[in-house]
Amino acid sequence: MIKVLVVDDSVVVRRLIVDALDAHPDIEVVGTAANGRIALTKIDQLRPDVITLDIEMPELDGLGTLRELRKKPGKLPVIMFSTLSVAGATATLEALAAGATDFVTKPANVGSIAESQGMIREQLIPKILSLSGKRPMAPVTPAAPRRLLAAAPRGGRISAIAVASSTGGPDALAKVLAGLPATLPVPVLVVQHMPPVFTKMFAERLDRSSALHVVEATDGMPVTPGTVYIAPGDRHLTVVGRGPSVTTRLTSGPPENSCRPAADVLFRTVAQVYGGSTLAVVLTGMGQDGKRGCEALRTAGAEVVAQDQASSVVWGMPGAVVGAGLAQAVLPLAEIAGYLTTRLATHSVAQPKVVLS
Repeated sequence: MIKVLVVDDSVVVRRLIVDALDAHPDIEVVGTAANGRIALTKIDQLRPDVITLDIEMPELDGLGTLRELRKKPGKLPVIMFSTLSVAGATATLEALAAGATDFVTKPANVGSIAESQGMIREQLIPKILSLSGKRPMAPVTPAAPRRLLAAAPRGGRISAIAVASSTGGPDALAKVLAGLPATLPVPVLVVQHMPPVFTKMFAERLDRSSALHVVEATDGMPVTPGTVYIAPGDRHLTVVGRGPSVTTRLTSGPPENSCRPAADVLFRTVAQVYGGSTLAVVLTGMGQDGKRGCEALRTAGAEVVAQDQASSVVWGMPGAVVGAGLAQAVLPLAEIAGYLTTRLATHSVAQPKVVLS
């Protein structure tokens, strides 16, 4: 059984979470707490595998509780509960930077208790299963690359970097981008699984901490070197060629891998526009989003880099890519920025091929 401690000052929300989790046969709610101070006294006694933590609470709020938790040895998985608002997004991103593992958003304007529980169950249970290590992960041993895939380019020119990330991704992305120079000669296109509002705040935060220009992508933006484009929440980010230039295109197509934005959608269009001159990076995250897109990229002759298991919060997305034999390099997070910088410094930049829309 996966033991969960639920921390929220609202009796109603605590009840919703407890009832939603108790319905799962592998999860046991071992305790609840109305604020962070109470929660800290219960942790040593209850020894939970995962904590759900509200942000706004009396006595000791979620951020304060998280900072106290991170002073302790080990890294107990902490899932923040946030409101879908600017204030909620700001606080959540601060919590992720302070060591929170992941987050979910509270139901808002939902018609019934059953619907609220359903939304919590849909968001929260997969994260608890993944973070506790109870869900089977992708194979650790890489499989042989499929014959239909192009040979590893690793010496070819690069004209664009495409990145996929999810659970643990905000911190991982911040570290990778912080290691890239302001003179980066290529654009960076990113799918990080986040809801609306959060992606805009996330882009602004990365823009302040990185030498690169980071923006939340809007429809029809020219794709230029040295700029990082974050896919907006609830929209797929794609790229199209128009004459000699490349621009972004946002779509509201159906979710893929239960995600919108989805890395597979971005990667497929990047493969069409940039082909073998793409360098794709798959960072920490649950699920398999990005795997099919990497198949298209490899078929086009592109290079794929995956974060290794030891440095990933969840080795779902990168593990799926590695297990399918799609990654030419599997690197610790701390080495990825250096690898990208070296690849770009030693090879001239290719021009994207034109795709008429």
